[in-house]
Amino acid sequence: MIRVTRDIVIDESDIDISFVRASGPGGQNVNKLSTAAQLRLDVGRLQLATDTLTRLQTLAGQRMTKDGVLVLHAQRFRTQERNRADAIERLLVLLREAAVRPKTRRPTRPTLGSKKRRLDGKKRRSDIKAGRSTRFDD
Repeated sequence: MIRVTRDIVIDESDIDISFVRASGPGGQNVNKLSTAAQLRLDVGRLQLATDTLTRLQTLAGQRMTKDGVLVLHAQRFRTQERNRADAIERLLVLLREAAVRPKTRRPTRPTLGSKKRRLDGKKRRSDIKAGRSTRFDD
């Protein structure tokens, strides 16, 4: 069992990790070995709240399939073990980020002092611009 947060726990048997060949430069190591880790997790098996699930779908983007399977591809390292650990760590970070409820913004009113400072600044600027004009009295 992997504990993500106080409320979210993942059973290790729900995580399916397979290894595929990594793309990009790397020479013979890339061509011969399957070191890239592909992690698949059926999000439906997790007991997530609906708002957490919605945030997870938004954060995951195209990494979430229509069936609700989260697919992460880790290929930063040259070994299977490090790529496996990297994929699991990225999964945990994604789930922890989805579990955080965003704070609601409470609109505030400007203070009296800030209103006065704003109007004083506008008046000063107005006086500067008014002083630039030349008036001809005929």
